[in-house]
Amino acid sequence: MKSHNIVQEKSYAFAIRIVNLYKYLCHDKKEFILSKQVFRSGTSIGANVEEAIGSVSEKDFIHKLSISYKEARETKYWLRLLHDTGYIQDDAFESIIPDCEELLKLIGSIIKTMKSKQG
Repeated sequence: MKSHNIVQEKSYAFAIRIVNLYKYLCHDKKEFILSKQVFRSGTSIGANVEEAIGSVSEKDFIHKLSISYKEARETKYWLRLLHDTGYIQDDAFESIIPDCEELLKLIGSIIKTMKSKQG
């Protein structure tokens, strides 16, 4: 039986939302530069979580998860910029930004716990 991994599931669900946001920005808003940035960083979060899960050591796990954390911070930046420049309306922003912040908290907490175990 496969174990339940909340950060894996949430980062994947977030990536789906980012892909849909990217499609909206390109199709409806005709915005191609900032949308590509948020697409890359937003989908990279989950990709690096997957790499961390498949890591060969605790040090490698922390390293990959740290990259995921940085990508989540970058994604938050792009989302804020897209919102503050009018590409994302308030309701859409207020719907997606908490998911990004939740990923930051989850990933940050896992990293902190793993580092404390290392001594």
